[in-house]
Amino acid sequence: MSKPKKFSLRDYQIYLIFIGILVVLLFWYSRVLGLLALLACLPLVYYSMSHVKSQNVVLERHIRDLHRDFNKLTEHAIFSMPFPLVVTDESLEILWYNAQFLKLFDSDTMMGKSLGEILPHLEEAKEDTPSEITIGDSSYLAYTSVTLGDDDSRSRGLRLHYFVSNEEYKSLLDFHQKKRGYVMITEVDNYEEVMDATPSQSKPLVQADLDHVIIQYFQKRDALVRKYQEDKYLVVIEEYQLDEIYAQRFDLLDEVRDIDNGNTMSLTLSIGVSRGGLTPLEAYGEADSCLDVALARGGDQAVVFRDDTYEYFGGKSKAVEKQNKVKARVLGIALRQLIDKSDGVFVMGHANPDMDSLGSAIGMLRAIENRGVKGFLILEDANPSIEMLLKRMKEEAPERYGQIITGSRAKELIGTGDLLILVDNHKPSFTDDPSVMEFFNNIVVVDHHRRGKEFVENLTLSYVEPYASSTSELVTEMITYMGDDTHLTPFESDALMSGIVVDTKNFTFRTGVRTFEAAATLRRAGADMSKVRKLFEDDYQTIVNRAEVVHRAQILHGMIAISRFEEEGPHAVLISAQAADSLLEIHGVKASFVLTQRDGKVHISGRSYGDISVQLILEKLGGGGHLNMAATQMVGVSMDEAEEALKAAIQDYMDEEMKKE
Repeated sequence: MSKPKKFSLRDYQIYLIFIGILVVLLFWYSRVLGLLALLACLPLVYYSMSHVKSQNVVLERHIRDLHRDFNKLTEHAIFSMPFPLVVTDESLEILWYNAQFLKLFDSDTMMGKSLGEILPHLEEAKEDTPSEITIGDSSYLAYTSVTLGDDDSRSRGLRLHYFVSNEEYKSLLDFHQKKRGYVMITEVDNYEEVMDATPSQSKPLVQADLDHVIIQYFQKRDALVRKYQEDKYLVVIEEYQLDEIYAQRFDLLDEVRDIDNGNTMSLTLSIGVSRGGLTPLEAYGEADSCLDVALARGGDQAVVFRDDTYEYFGGKSKAVEKQNKVKARVLGIALRQLIDKSDGVFVMGHANPDMDSLGSAIGMLRAIENRGVKGFLILEDANPSIEMLLKRMKEEAPERYGQIITGSRAKELIGTGDLLILVDNHKPSFTDDPSVMEFFNNIVVVDHHRRGKEFVENLTLSYVEPYASSTSELVTEMITYMGDDTHLTPFESDALMSGIVVDTKNFTFRTGVRTFEAAATLRRAGADMSKVRKLFEDDYQTIVNRAEVVHRAQILHGMIAISRFEEEGPHAVLISAQAADSLLEIHGVKASFVLTQRDGKVHISGRSYGDISVQLILEKLGGGGHLNMAATQMVGVSMDEAEEALKAAIQDYMDEEMKKE
């Protein structure tokens, strides 16, 4: 409160100056008149001084009375405040508090205690900004007012802290958040296949049971659910009910899978969930995008977009093979048109390529050549797993071998209208040379891995089918729809066949009708299984190293084998992958993981029979793949740290499984 200004003769200064000038003029005109005027002014000056003094006395009396009344009012207001108050010095030692403040703590007195120790976060509070603190189970907004008196003032540095309850606001905010609407799109991702395999008399029963399970599941949670296609359902649900579904890990997936009413195949769902707080149109679009991700990962799972990333639930079933080849034909024709419009086409697989990556790339080069367009294969380095295939390429198909270029050379050749085709991978960071991708406006992905969080943005065309045994299978199908004749040479057929063989473990894993149809196409084109088998022959030392890895394995939870290959070298990743396959041959082992190190990265290969999802486990470590075959790379960690992280991810997975049971 500023001190009022006292009255003084300066307030009449302009009048006195004016009178003085008049007196001087009268002296100049007549000394007598000037003297008389001067004598007349003296009483006026005396009166003015007396008036000023009396006014100052009245003003001081008024100020004292106002100050006294204000102090009484302030004291009464402080003592009758309905919220907690406390006064401290600069060191936050408590000097005074009211009854409401004492009620916050289980203590008889708070005098002399340090408020900073009682409420540590209060030290960070600023005078102009309230801070949110928690006392007991209640939330408060803490306000601080600092006294800035004179240097010698006793009140200088005193702090008044008062706490306003924030519970009503938080309750209202919590209520608002719980009532936020979310949009879910649910699709039966193998509806046609199940109905085709179900006897006619059982189809209505299966459909009725399916509708009943889905509609009842959401209606008992007060959600709005509407079926808008024979295999799709739109759901609008509030957040607090959705949290219950999160806690139960979307057990609707299991309920639908358990439907048994004459169907010979299990029904599986894919669910896409939006964020809350969006407009209805935005929420529907986001839910639809999440559903696309779920389908691209093979279905039988829910995908939620939360905290700017995708979160996955389910995904423990093998992707169902699609009997209908319409999609392969449509995408094959679309890819042919894109190739025809391009001046040049570049093909690139994943880093540390395997037979499927290189084999599908060679098959794609054949499709490009069939259209009369220049094609190039971006390959940075060879590795032991593809050495034999590259050797055969150099000997039997030198013109194809001449199409292999490095990423730096590709950057020199790339034109404005050129096309990039990624095979056996959809993650930019996993490509053979990620820096190349920014030079292309048109990118196509052909892959059989379940879609992960990372994905190529602004794709021109995407063909991601997790049901397929390999990318080589997908490429073989597409080639048959891109022209009247595949023109595949025996070497190219062997390369594609090797990709199928390596990912199916010699046609024992992930094989379906379309896998054998693709293999039959390649056999007709000249594929020789005896030559393909020679591509996988190992030397003596590789077999010895693989045996040592198996020998050092440890078994977790009675069913998961973990081992390490300590030697760092060019064959390390290949040996670890082969050892992971060998560990599955141990009785009782349902999943296996082998760690190795190469180029400063820890590589982990995971394999399973399908009872345990190695994909879900390694996704926790930034990797991906399939239900029974996955991998990841960890940078900046030691082998011991990577093994501990792997064990923690396995434990999290097992805990989630226990909760579902």
